[in-house]
Amino acid sequence: MGELVEVIAKSLVDHPEEVTVTETHGEQSIIVELKVASEDMGKVIGKQGRIAKAIRTVVKAAAIRQNKRVIVEIIQ
Repeated sequence: MGELVEVIAKSLVDHPEEVTVTETHGEQSIIVELKVASEDMGKVIGKQGRIAKAIRTVVKAAAIRQNKRVIVEIIQ
């Protein structure tokens, strides 16, 4: 799941070298933390959070195949 978030985020930002993704695995869930440069936060979140919501939707759809629950957090 982290690789998917990383590919999507790197295609959106101006500084792809500063994109880092960390995954924390639990029994039933995976927490994916996406960290981008501060000037790229707006590009990842989008107007009214639409891009962030779209990223979460795509990742959740991919996680359904593995019977997992995914939480995507965007941090600075």
